[in-house]
Amino acid sequence: MSRILRIGGACLNQIPMDWDHNLENIKNAFQEAQKNNIALLCLPELCITGYGCEDMFLSTWLCETAQTKLIELLPLTTGLTTCLGLPVRFNSQVYNCIAIIKNKKILGIYAKHNLANDGIHYEKRWFSSWPYHKIENLNIAQQTTQIGAISLEINNLKIGFEICEDAWQKDRPANNFATQGIDLILNPSASHFAFEKEKYRQQLVIDSSKKFSCTYLYTNLLGNEAGRMIYDGDILIAQKGRLIGHNTRFSFKPFNILYCDVNFDLQTSSTNILEDFEGKLEEMSQVLPLALFDYLIKSKSKGFVLSLSGGADSGTIAIMVRRMVDLAIKELGIANLKEKLGLPTNILNAKDIMASIMITAYQGTQNSSVETASAARKLAEFIGSTHYEWDIDIQVKGYCDTIENAIGRKLTWDQDDITLQNIQARSRSPIIWMLANINHSLLLSTSNRSEGDVGYTTMDGDTSGSISPIAAIDKYFILEWLKYAEKTFNYAALNQVNKLVPTAELRPIDKKQNDETELMPYQVLVEIEQWAIQHKYPPLEIYKTMKSKYGSDIKIWIRKFFRLWTVNQWKRERIAPSFHLDAFNIDPRTWCRFPILSSGFKEELDALDEM
Repeated sequence: MSRILRIGGACLNQIPMDWDHNLENIKNAFQEAQKNNIALLCLPELCITGYGCEDMFLSTWLCETAQTKLIELLPLTTGLTTCLGLPVRFNSQVYNCIAIIKNKKILGIYAKHNLANDGIHYEKRWFSSWPYHKIENLNIAQQTTQIGAISLEINNLKIGFEICEDAWQKDRPANNFATQGIDLILNPSASHFAFEKEKYRQQLVIDSSKKFSCTYLYTNLLGNEAGRMIYDGDILIAQKGRLIGHNTRFSFKPFNILYCDVNFDLQTSSTNILEDFEGKLEEMSQVLPLALFDYLIKSKSKGFVLSLSGGADSGTIAIMVRRMVDLAIKELGIANLKEKLGLPTNILNAKDIMASIMITAYQGTQNSSVETASAARKLAEFIGSTHYEWDIDIQVKGYCDTIENAIGRKLTWDQDDITLQNIQARSRSPIIWMLANINHSLLLSTSNRSEGDVGYTTMDGDTSGSISPIAAIDKYFILEWLKYAEKTFNYAALNQVNKLVPTAELRPIDKKQNDETELMPYQVLVEIEQWAIQHKYPPLEIYKTMKSKYGSDIKIWIRKFFRLWTVNQWKRERIAPSFHLDAFNIDPRTWCRFPILSSGFKEELDALDEM
């Protein structure tokens, strides 16, 4: 019997608990597979429900509904072998499972053993780990089938299964069935995006295929599924240590399929390796537009509103919205994009779309410079946003007059520096929120991760917004990306932005306010953050690590970082939802939990001073 088989994966852009949407993507993937004579199709983890259902996984109805939807899909699998991710309630426990189907019949249910429970994952809150070697019987779709640590023989192939985290642990399921002479391992995943993570994922698939002398097929989710985590839509196929299939990630389409013709007896399989994106700068250019696009569509909002200061942070977000439109037109076509956005037929091009969905406003004060106003104006013109300019000095004066009358004295920069800075940022917020409300749009917050580290933000000011697209990205990288974007994509409007020295422009112009003077060099801040927050080093160990590069003066910056970090946790608790884009972030609702009240590292900082 021939052991040459066309196998493929389908990455899907799903929405938690949106049954119609999710099943439509699955059905369309089935049809595409059947049209292309794919014999075996692997779909992503929990693709029926969506991965991001969170505490709804604890409900009884979610598992019951998912099972109903699975049964609804069975008649559509004629001539196709496939696997579908869904939660299964069994003996009062909920398991993260895949159903393996062949030609309208469920062949078995594989249950995940290794649950992701670090970083931004909390699977152990919702699911139980299925024990190795255990297999039980389950009644489903009016038939009895096996559930648990199963492997199957299909089309004369011995097939094993791993679900996402299963493969990342040393104690992995593949170890247990490797001695069975496995031909193919299927891995349906929901592996969140992080910069340059894909190269490790690709190596894992290649190494797994070599270690277990098999073909390994990996399929990931796609897009911004539930708000914070982004999926790059990776599909990988490797055979005995050789990559034979790799798709182009970050698609704006609802699903994508990649397949190869695999000869399971000889290494003469076809290859299907498409062009992809490498490195942080390229990935940044693709992932943030995709995240914004999905958030806009799935939130059913009419567009975006942005307070455009002319600086790096708001400039990055503005450019990313324009890239969102350009990339969507390139992949979907302008007619499909207009339909998704609910735009009229008289829209003809990208700038027309931008004018309809993107509103920017430069909100100046007497402390704002001519240079930032000009940079904002040129950038708005370049991206095609509907742009406004106004001053908020009257609003600021009104607030100051009120409080001065109440306390019986004038506010001065010598005595009330922070107060006078913050009231400008806060005065901008109500007006820009009005613009967002009037247009039924999402207000984009401009705070970045470096500012979040040290609280260099104004609550209800620059942190104010519906979503915070760059809150998980450090300022040093933002500045690097802007220079890359100007050169690589010929974004001429970024030239003036890139020439400006980062500044909040909240103090009088003659005081020459400078962010890095206020804080520390951004490169230093990023390095301290990496050791302190990502790796959890105490101050003294960070000093020992960084002293050779920066000298003993690094003590000042380390102390400043820890002091500002500890007193500003309450601010991080209130930052608008952000996208997880790096290896770590400082969002206490996802990656980094820290007490609002603490010792402030007093003893640890004292030890630093003794060095």
